[in-house]
Amino acid sequence: MSASSAASTGDSSRALTLSTFAFIICFAVWTIFAIIGIQIREELSLTETQFGLLIGMPVLTGSLVRIVLGVLTDRLGGRVVYTLTMLASALATFLLSWATTYPQMLLAALGVGLAGGSFAVGVAYVSRFYSSAKQGTALGIFGVGNVGAALTKFVAPFVMVAYGWQATAQVWAAALALTAILFWVFSKDDPVTEARRGTKAPLRSLKAEFAPLKNVQVWRFAAYYFFAFGAFVALALWLPRYLIGVYGFDIKTAGMIGAAYSIPASIFRAYGGVLSDRIGARTVMYWTLIVSLACTAILSLGISAELFLVTIFVLGFFMSLGKAAVYKHIPSYYPQNVGAVGGLVGMIGGLGGFILPLLFGWLKDTTGSWSSCFVVLFLIVAVCLGWMHVSIRRLNRAPALQTA
Repeated sequence: MSASSAASTGDSSRALTLSTFAFIICFAVWTIFAIIGIQIREELSLTETQFGLLIGMPVLTGSLVRIVLGVLTDRLGGRVVYTLTMLASALATFLLSWATTYPQMLLAALGVGLAGGSFAVGVAYVSRFYSSAKQGTALGIFGVGNVGAALTKFVAPFVMVAYGWQATAQVWAAALALTAILFWVFSKDDPVTEARRGTKAPLRSLKAEFAPLKNVQVWRFAAYYFFAFGAFVALALWLPRYLIGVYGFDIKTAGMIGAAYSIPASIFRAYGGVLSDRIGARTVMYWTLIVSLACTAILSLGISAELFLVTIFVLGFFMSLGKAAVYKHIPSYYPQNVGAVGGLVGMIGGLGGFILPLLFGWLKDTTGSWSSCFVVLFLIVAVCLGWMHVSIRRLNRAPALQTA
């Protein structure tokens, strides 16, 4: 009997509920600089470059640390790693409130970024409670934790205006620390960790943990996630500036549209998980890339504001389906290495969220064209779709050649 099938329905539901709630709070903390960074920039008179580095530092570190946290989860279990990750990030967020210089804030941002790395921990932890037939749905629901970013955007401004950015950081730190305590008290070890502890089986070597990363297939999944997640984060950040620059929207309207883009697109990730279980992650990924190719082609042209908004929301919907489909693949192909593979894929996706906004800005400055960002996304989707199609045709041809 597999470890996932050994988990009761109650244990599985509890693990998923606790992990999703924890990830919502982690994501809220991970994106805190999007709000408090505005006040910090004014206090320290930061340049645009300094400001960009400050708000981007947690995104960068939270992405880079995912592979390490994923492997630790495979080896030590998600309950302990998830709890310690949240406590460490909460401490860094609290210390941030005492920072007075730019270097101190950058250093604190490194610790705040740990909250974003919790994604790799949650994926490895939750997947062990579910059979392969239900992992897509479970991980899709877990991914809804992305709405934590919207939570920060809606609530943090009111706290900051009333009490200042330092108090906001302290409140967010306290919420994360409390979440860590609740998670530890009410969660339990996953079936694999429990079985290992019962038999006192030795840990696998690090070489065995990282062995799947040599497979080109893993890097193909990472490329999909670079678009589905990385480009989604980039567009969520870039969209308000784009609407103001191209269509003359005011900042309030542009901000609300940006929030409206983020929330449903995150929630639909759960639906993407359900679809991946029902019709297969490969089919969902095909539809994601085909529709995204059409959408980015349309967005690259000079179109009306109405058509732009319809197209960008269609794109966001299918990107959410794609995010879930990517992570349905991982436990199916690499059930013993979900932490390492999921961590690498998540790292590449997170780096997309860091790199692409910088690339969008550089292209706008260089070419003078606002739509250049969608030309880049069109090329990325085209490469992913072509790579996927060629790889699948090769896989389908291989059995025929072996039996010929």
